[in-house]
Amino acid sequence: MSEALREPQQDRSRATRQKLLAAALESLAEVGYSATTVAVVAARAGVSRGAAQHHFPTRADLFAAAVEYMSEVRLAEIREQASGLPSGEGRTEAIVGMLADVYTGPLFRAALHLWVAASTEEPLRQQIVRLEANVGRQAHRALLDVLEVSERTPGVRETVQGVLDMSRGLGLADLLTDDSARRQGVVRQWARILDQALALR
Repeated sequence: MSEALREPQQDRSRATRQKLLAAALESLAEVGYSATTVAVVAARAGVSRGAAQHHFPTRADLFAAAVEYMSEVRLAEIREQASGLPSGEGRTEAIVGMLADVYTGPLFRAALHLWVAASTEEPLRQQIVRLEANVGRQAHRALLDVLEVSERTPGVRETVQGVLDMSRGLGLADLLTDDSARRQGVVRQWARILDQALALR
């Protein structure tokens, strides 16, 4: 096969793979882990089951790739939203609000379903732990950058980690009911605490 013909085929293959991964995350967020099968994902992505199994021969293969894809998308979301944050007064609250939005969105909901499944499936647990550790490090670094602080300063590392942990907690609180009204007050107060803590650095 000529190089000219191979490239469009590779592009189509990549596009199909990405559609399947996006569909897997949507399905996880909406119907959970047990209902997200290769057949369900293929139908949602608009591709044949055979095409899906060409890319992901087993359900385990699909979830392994979905976990990695989810990590990439979550980090890209944080970076993209951080680039549009205001400067000056209100910046800290905008940063904390941005994190709360990331951790209450559909990607976080999909991640929660995977975490629960991983608690009883050891191979999946190993993948989740490894990738979440990577995402956690990168999210921590991104937050240090947007706050323009150094974790070498005593207390900054723990303060920044506390904001990330709080954001995850808000995501959990939002899982069963719309917690947006209470969340706004919590975000505002955490922004004040963060400003005070970082002013002492």
